[in-house]
Amino acid sequence: MEITFEAPKKALKISFIEGPVAQFTGEELRVDAGSEKPLPRRKLIVLMRKVVSLLKQNRIPLAALEWQAARRVADKKISDFELGSLMATAFLMAEYEHNTFKTPPKGGFPKIKTLAVVGAPKLALRGLERGFVVGREVNAARELSNTPGGDMTPAKLADAALKAAQGTRVRVKVLGRADMEKLGMGAVLGIAKGSAEEPKFIVMEYWGAGRGSQKPIVLAGKGVTFDTGGLNVKPGDHMYEMHMDMSGGAAAIHAVILCAKLGVKKNVVALIPAVENSPSGSAVRPGDVLTSLSGKTIEVLNTDAEGRVILADAITYAKRYKPAAVVDIATLTGAAITALGTVASAFMTNRENHIISILDAAERSGDYLWPLPMWEEYDDMVKGTFGDVPNISTMGNSRAGGVIAGGKFLEVFAKELGCPWIHLDIAPRMTSYPGEFLAKGAAGAPVRFLLEYIEKSRAK
Repeated sequence: MEITFEAPKKALKISFIEGPVAQFTGEELRVDAGSEKPLPRRKLIVLMRKVVSLLKQNRIPLAALEWQAARRVADKKISDFELGSLMATAFLMAEYEHNTFKTPPKGGFPKIKTLAVVGAPKLALRGLERGFVVGREVNAARELSNTPGGDMTPAKLADAALKAAQGTRVRVKVLGRADMEKLGMGAVLGIAKGSAEEPKFIVMEYWGAGRGSQKPIVLAGKGVTFDTGGLNVKPGDHMYEMHMDMSGGAAAIHAVILCAKLGVKKNVVALIPAVENSPSGSAVRPGDVLTSLSGKTIEVLNTDAEGRVILADAITYAKRYKPAAVVDIATLTGAAITALGTVASAFMTNRENHIISILDAAERSGDYLWPLPMWEEYDDMVKGTFGDVPNISTMGNSRAGGVIAGGKFLEVFAKELGCPWIHLDIAPRMTSYPGEFLAKGAAGAPVRFLLEYIEKSRAK
């Protein structure tokens, strides 16, 4: 889809009406905006996505929306620049569908060729241009996540990172098994043992402020390209969609690329441990003890709690950058879905005084988050019996604070960082939900939050 600022010939007019049902007259698409005035940011995002959804439903390839129509329904607190950016990102996210493996129907898939935003002021035009870049990178992360596990192995994820970085200032280094053995990354290597696919450790560096000028923000993204659960194999209903268990890695990759494409004046590093978690005669067993890069031993009580194990090595690797902050991103627990449903991701942090700023960044970005505690009363969950730290709660019931147990495990390794650390459990936002006007499949969270957080950070 192309977003332009002048209406092409034969472009269908879009307008907003007060009411519960949209109307298509053949010459005009009247989109129901509800009765609330003005619309808060959350509802505005959904409305802009609805515009594109209705255009696709009615197979309208050319359409035009007057800027003032959007300005009238939006909260005045949202600047023209912000509104333009929000609109463009929403348009592109709503337009995306994963049709890579589908045979096109007669006439092709519904596609919007041009959507014009007419009469936008200069600040809004700049916002629209920015939002277009943001939307493209969110969709690129969704495309990686949606790709089936057989077509998105650790090696292919590394290739995708290299390809995405072409033409940007992002440097990519990929460590193989031998490299990780030399470093002592026993956590990543242990989870990878059951698969024929070689693990990869992807390092992406963007020195937007100049190397040495400020400490980098490090993103650690879980890159499990397919998760069977290992020897603690998942039931069939829970194994479906586990090719998306690398969504944290996809988000980290494209957050760094997005920073580079926008020319963000920050230093950002992404670390993606990429493995396939498979059962076989060589797979890690319940009861095995792995020695992580930190030297701490991990007692594997359940092979299906593999994401936190590989992230342990990524968090330790981050230390070499002397980071300003570390953010790990992972589809970590089903317990997060139980706690929050599918609207918001869970987060935990070692800096309670940062919670409000994190929530603000989440709200502004559209990637919604909600905090959970890291109190010391939960420390017993991660005290090992035969190793330093168990990979599931020693209470033995993942439903009892399962999200917190995952965060507390990672905190054991994050304590060595000496900087702010945020754990994002994005399992609730791995896929879209009905009513948000996004295609089925990956939702692209939390690329927009990561950009907002990085840009607003006070890294020195």
